[in-house]
Amino acid sequence: MITQLADSLGRRAWLQSAGSALAALTWAPASAWAAPAPPANRARINVSLNENPFGPSPRVTQALRLELRGLERYTEDEARGLSHQIAQSEQVADEQVILGDILEPLGIQLGLQGGPGGEFLYSVPGYPALVDAARAVGGVGVPVPLNSRLENDLTAFRSQVTRKTRAVFLVNPHNPSGTVNDAAEFTAFVAELAQKALVVIDEAYLDYLGDWAQRTAVQCVRAGHHVLVFRTFSKLHALAALPLGYAIAPVGLAADLRKRGLGSSHVLNRLAVRAAETSLADTAYQASVRAQVDAERARFHRVLSELKLRHTDARASFVFFESRLTQAEIAKALANDGIDIGRAFPPLSNWTRISIGLPAENQRVQAALRKLAL
Repeated sequence: MITQLADSLGRRAWLQSAGSALAALTWAPASAWAAPAPPANRARINVSLNENPFGPSPRVTQALRLELRGLERYTEDEARGLSHQIAQSEQVADEQVILGDILEPLGIQLGLQGGPGGEFLYSVPGYPALVDAARAVGGVGVPVPLNSRLENDLTAFRSQVTRKTRAVFLVNPHNPSGTVNDAAEFTAFVAELAQKALVVIDEAYLDYLGDWAQRTAVQCVRAGHHVLVFRTFSKLHALAALPLGYAIAPVGLAADLRKRGLGSSHVLNRLAVRAAETSLADTAYQASVRAQVDAERARFHRVLSELKLRHTDARASFVFFESRLTQAEIAKALANDGIDIGRAFPPLSNWTRISIGLPAENQRVQAALRKLAL
């Protein structure tokens, strides 16, 4: 059953992303790392999904054009090559790398494993993809509120672990708050809880931090702890139209997941694999995007401070702030100005998340906020 579910999820992702990939190939070659300014007619802008507005590395577009010659072939050696490239970067063995957006299939497997009733701890508000999947097959979600700084509340997590705990799911940097737990404290916490249950950490936004290599929980995997770390190429690498992620796990856990159908190369999008390996190799472009997002986020935080709005110390590709208006009221007002900021994150109904866009887009959003009685 797990194999069928994983295969189904993989094929759907492939079909959905293939059309977007072909459309993307009509773009003009990128001549510079900064994306062009939006048109002057004030077209509608989307700052709701934490996408990288600067686009992928110019090398990716070139690589995809060449890869079109092999669309009749299944993904095989290409996936092994990417796994090896990731393993070298993460300083783990090749067999510890599992390619694919595996959080939901993993949640299904863990929810089924041992029968219904297993508990899954997660921060709220947050990104509960793994927990929602587990809940659909009998798992029980155990929400843990964020602390006063809107970080993962490590002390509260400790108090919630029981014999029923099947997994602890953490997002660091957290979404939607953008906060990052103290590196040393977080690493010690993960190692501690991994003695009682599997700890799964989503690091989708961690590579936006300059010191991400010193912060990553992959060091806990290297140390032999019962920890799985998930990453994605959809954020910093700007490959949301070709969704692909990967997990780093202990050898035994990785082997068990493969037996259950996760990480099969045949269900991976060949174009996504080629784009990922090309982008991963372009470390200079990653650094350029990181610097641009850092600068734009800092400017946004200064505007929020000028408006006397409490905001988190977000370190990802978005800002998160509190207002006397609800998120729904702000979203409606900005939508009337042609700006889409997406959904609310209950129970923090007076907190609003806005993604970092291009410089001109950010200025437009900030100007629109200044007009509101926040």
